[in-house]
Amino acid sequence: MSTIHNVLIAPGTTVSDRVLCYGTAVAGGVLAWALAVDEGWPWWTLAIVTVIAFDLFGGAVVNATSAATRKFHGPNRTARHHLAFVAFHVQPFLMALVVPGFTWATALGIYVLALAGAVLVLRVGRPAGFAIAVLGLTLLPAPEAVLWFTPVLLIKLLLSYLEPTTR
Repeated sequence: MSTIHNVLIAPGTTVSDRVLCYGTAVAGGVLAWALAVDEGWPWWTLAIVTVIAFDLFGGAVVNATSAATRKFHGPNRTARHHLAFVAFHVQPFLMALVVPGFTWATALGIYVLALAGAVLVLRVGRPAGFAIAVLGLTLLPAPEAVLWFTPVLLIKLLLSYLEPTTR
């Protein structure tokens, strides 16, 4: 029987994994909301930023669980699947659409950096993910309230999600 945990995390998650994943997602959402609320942005911008934070903060932990590793890195999963997973993460463009001062150039830069980082991780290994993640901390400008966005996205995709493929 499929549960919500099987969909949001992965089949076979432990209770402690679920608490950690959901707890981190909620904490990330609350922290992002708290940073953004002082900006005077419309309620819908706050809501979208909060949902994106919930997904990215929680996803960074989810992707590091053994259950997600089994789900996403089974024997029938290829580099194409992994690149598609990274490419599906279009949140930079959503941020540019709704967050004042988050430019389309920044969104494109973050998206390309994530995709290029994924290619590098898949070709040369885990250290490339760390290189791209730390460079991403400073390379692309973003409004102060969402400075968390680039590093958390890169940690989720390059370090947490792709890391099992390089073991």
